[in-house]
Amino acid sequence: MSIALRFRYTTWVCATFAILAAGPVIFAADADAASTAPQDIAAEIQQLRTTIREQRAAIDTLLQQVNAQEAALARMEARTAGTASTRPGPPTFAAVAPVHRNVAPVDSTERPKHWYERINFRGYTQLRYSGIGETNPNLTCEQCDRGIGRRNGITIRRARLVFSGDLSDHVSMYFQPDFASNSSSLHFGQIRDLYFDVALDKDKEFRIRAGQSKVPFGFENLQSSQNRLALDRADAINSAVVNERDLGVYLMWAPTHIRQRFKYLVDSGLKGSGDYGVLAAGVFNGQNANRPEANTNLHKVARFSYPMQFRGGRIIEAGVQAYTGLYTVAERGTSTRGPSTLPDRRIGLTFVVYPQPFGIQAEYNWGTGPVYTPAVQTLSSRELMGGYVQLMHRKQVLSGAVTAFFKNQYYSGGKKYEFDARRYLVRDNELGIEWQFSPLVELTGMYTRADRTYEDSRMPNNRHFGRLLRLQLQFNY
Repeated sequence: MSIALRFRYTTWVCATFAILAAGPVIFAADADAASTAPQDIAAEIQQLRTTIREQRAAIDTLLQQVNAQEAALARMEARTAGTASTRPGPPTFAAVAPVHRNVAPVDSTERPKHWYERINFRGYTQLRYSGIGETNPNLTCEQCDRGIGRRNGITIRRARLVFSGDLSDHVSMYFQPDFASNSSSLHFGQIRDLYFDVALDKDKEFRIRAGQSKVPFGFENLQSSQNRLALDRADAINSAVVNERDLGVYLMWAPTHIRQRFKYLVDSGLKGSGDYGVLAAGVFNGQNANRPEANTNLHKVARFSYPMQFRGGRIIEAGVQAYTGLYTVAERGTSTRGPSTLPDRRIGLTFVVYPQPFGIQAEYNWGTGPVYTPAVQTLSSRELMGGYVQLMHRKQVLSGAVTAFFKNQYYSGGKKYEFDARRYLVRDNELGIEWQFSPLVELTGMYTRADRTYEDSRMPNNRHFGRLLRLQLQFNY
């Protein structure tokens, strides 16, 4: 190794060693400062400043020695090669303050997201078995679950996927297909929801909803089946709109803090109905979802519902809703007399005390609608009425929650969307328990005692009693 290389090597080793030797002292001071009691902080800071000054002085002395050695090296190389006048001088070091590099500012502006990057994905699946302790295989319920009765094997009741998100600051979308819809074939894919919300103000308190969505009538109708306790909706309210949905346009309003409360009632597990506004009004076809309009009349609907929060956090919701229109019965017997298009109007009341831990959920509606009368074999618009009361108790257990419930329902009237607008008289009692093991898995067991009369031109005298135990396993994702 030449003299020049040896001197350079020695110089940089010394400088590196000095810097590395200073590092542990600084880091040790930092560690000690983190664990020092508050009353000793001032003394520790002063000691650290003294240490830093001493280290800087040592570095300055070392740099001066390095400069002297570099100067001596330059003179020796000049004498050896005789070219001192043509060689550039070595770099010199001086004691300098810490250098602050001028770094180009980082652009914190994020690239605007495309609409498809704003879409969220979730869903749930329900597996059911309804054949435990069944006493009457002829007892069925076309509206609620076609797994009840003779076809009572294991079924996939719902297989829902939800795609939702904000397409822009003022437009959002919601798309929900179901791949286990009730039909003659299993696992039949069908659109449940496909609608768009257009916000009319920056806080999104006023918005227009257009597309196929739930009709704003009834609390239990609007409550997602993912959150509902009882395995089926009550006949009295659900007979207003089969599958709860139709094509329509609605204006909705709710102040920001109430929209947040609606969201909390769902996210917290208190079985809220979701955000359909404090006030909602609009029009819809009236023939129900995935069915063509059969007359030129649009149904009109309006709803008011307000969740009140009291001291201690207790939340109570009360509401009223109504709709009116003309309905055309699509399927009727050859011997059935009377017009197919008939008046269809209802008004309903809602009262909910959320389970904190005890709760009550009750609804009642009345009005007129299409119904078959067996005695005269006639289809006409007649009086209907009915409702339900559900008692609940919710308790946190480990990482989940257990909710026990009892539900009593009554309904007298027609179901306009069934054959001949079939006449019903329903008196059911249900006792059940839902156990949420985790946010991903739920198990519900429900015992039903049913007394149902459902009559049309093919079954003019048809009353059934029965009892059965049903199980549902639900996966949320």
